[in-house]
Amino acid sequence: MHNYFECKVSFDKIMEDGKQKTVTEAYLVDALSFTEAEARIIEEVAPFISGEFTVKDIKRAKISELFFNENGDRFYKIKVYFITLDEKSGAEKKTAAQMLVQASNLKEAVAVLEEGMKGTLADYEIASVTETQLMDVFPYEAGEDDKDTESPTVEDSGFKRFFQSLPEGQKTEITIDGNTFIVDKTGKDTVVAPKEDSNKDDIRGTES
Repeated sequence: MHNYFECKVSFDKIMEDGKQKTVTEAYLVDALSFTEAEARIIEEVAPFISGEFTVKDIKRAKISELFFNENGDRFYKIKVYFITLDEKSGAEKKTAAQMLVQASNLKEAVAVLEEGMKGTLADYEIASVTETQLMDVFPYEAGEDDKDTESPTVEDSGFKRFFQSLPEGQKTEITIDGNTFIVDKTGKDTVVAPKEDSNKDDIRGTES
């Protein structure tokens, strides 16, 4: 059973016109709890954001199924009704489900969904297709908990266990991909800042 959480991350980005602007990005992570979701999103985005960033919000996302498409650069939420018949009354019953599809456009999203739904025994109909603001999706990788390395990586559950042990109301140093960060949990939001200036370029970002 998958548990998906939508996480919003805020940080300063240099825009194309050279001006600095605070942007907020949304990501989807597969995790067992809010705390694990926060640990996963910090670990995933820290190597790609130069400077300080803040985990602004984490909420549960009601997603029944994910359909990936390596050629897609956007994520679409598709509401589907599964259609069944009541054996006693013969009445038609519709059960709603939310699917998330990776695609380049709306038409392709429908095609990817229909391809992924091939072989399903239940009848269904598409109720709506909506483009989301998700920048990326991080599903749970099978075998994550079986790996144990000195440096925490996305696949290493040791990082998540360590993060979950961090006390509220304190600042703690953590190491991700060989870089040291300060995790500040003294305020309402969790703020992550590199201990030393990073030379990595910021390769992500959309206007909030």
